[in-house]
Amino acid sequence: MRALVWNGVNDLSVETVDDPELINPHDVIVQVGLTTTCGSDLHFIDGYLPGMREGDVFGHEFMGEVIEVGRDVSRIKVGARVVVPSFIGCNHCWYCENDMYSLCDTTNPNAELQQPILGAPTGGIYGYTHPFGGYAGSHAQYVRVPFGDANCFPVPDFVTDEQALFMSDAVPTGYMGADFCDITPGDTVAVWGAGGVGLMAARSALLNGAGRVISIDRIPERLTLAAQLGAETIDYSTTDSVQDALREATGGRGPDAVIDAVGMEGHSTGIQEIYDRTKQLLRMETDRAASLREAILACRKGGVVSVLGIYGLTDKFPMGLLTNKGLTLRTAQQHGQRYIPQFFDYVAQGDLDPSVLITHDLPLSEGVRAYDLFKNKSDGCIRVALRP
Repeated sequence: MRALVWNGVNDLSVETVDDPELINPHDVIVQVGLTTTCGSDLHFIDGYLPGMREGDVFGHEFMGEVIEVGRDVSRIKVGARVVVPSFIGCNHCWYCENDMYSLCDTTNPNAELQQPILGAPTGGIYGYTHPFGGYAGSHAQYVRVPFGDANCFPVPDFVTDEQALFMSDAVPTGYMGADFCDITPGDTVAVWGAGGVGLMAARSALLNGAGRVISIDRIPERLTLAAQLGAETIDYSTTDSVQDALREATGGRGPDAVIDAVGMEGHSTGIQEIYDRTKQLLRMETDRAASLREAILACRKGGVVSVLGIYGLTDKFPMGLLTNKGLTLRTAQQHGQRYIPQFFDYVAQGDLDPSVLITHDLPLSEGVRAYDLFKNKSDGCIRVALRP
C-alpha cells in the first residue's frame, strides 16, 4: 500500500509499505477514507519529540470502512463506515472502565520506553512515536485497529465523511478541554489557539453553556472561522496587551476558565518570543510555552486552566500563580471513546459541523505538500483532508 512516512527531521515522503494484517483476534483492518494533518505531528516532524524511526507511517486522525475483522470482534462488521479515536483503548482495564481511555493500561506495547519518563505508560496511539506504542499511522490506504469493538464507532448516514473525520481527534480533544472547564451558564472562556483543536474547543465551550468565548490567535482566517463559530476574537499580534484586553472584556476579573490549545511550538511577541525560540533552537528546552504562561496569568482567581497543547519540558512554568490564585489545572490526552456518540447528536441538531476545518482536500500522494501547507499556514490552510 502507499503511505506517508517519516524519514527524519523535516523529511517526509510517500512510499510503498507492507499492508497491515490482523495480529490479534480483536483487531480490525480499516480502509482509510479520510485522514488529516494535525499540529501535534509537527512536534516530531520538527524533531522536538523523540522516538520516531525512519520509515514510520504516521497520522492519527481518520475514518474509513472496515474491510476485515478478527474472530473475536462481535460488534463491528465488515462494510461498516467508522470513525476511530486517535488513542487506543481496550475497554477492560481500570482506566477505560473509568472513561480515561488515553491512559489505557493495555494498549501500549512499549511501556518500558515511557516508564522512566512518565512513571507509568499511556495508552497507544496511531503513528505517534515508539514510546506511544509504535503503531503504524493513518496516513495510509489501510490501518490496523486493535480492540476493534472498543475503538470503531459506526457513522450514521446523516454524518458525512468530512464531518466524521474530525470526530477522531480534533473534536473530542477540543470538547474534552471545554468539559474540563466545569462551565456554568454564562461563564466566559478564553481559548489560546484557533487551529483545529482550538476552534473545536471554542465551539464546545458554547455547546456546554458558556456565555462568551474569546479566541486568541494571529492568523486572520483562523480568527474569521472562530467568529463564524460564535467566538469573540483577539489578534494578539495587533493587540498591545492580551491581558488588558481580557480584563477589559470581563470587568477586570479575567475569564472564568482558559484553554491552551497551542502547545510546544507556540508563537508570541517581543523578548519572550526571542527567549523561547533561542532556547528551543539550542535544545535547552523543548517548549515555547508562551500561551500556557499567558493563559495562567489571565485566568480569574479560583478559575480553571485546561491544557490541550502538547508539551515536553517546560521552562519558566509559573507554579506560584496557580497556587496563589487558587487555580485548578486539568489536562490529558483526549478520551475520544467517552465523547464520540454525542457528536452525532450535535451534527443532527445542526449545532456542530466539524467539516468547516477543511481548507484543502488532497490525495495522499500529495501528503508532503499537505504538511508544507499546514506547517507554514500557507494559502489560508487550517486543515488538509488527505484521501488515500
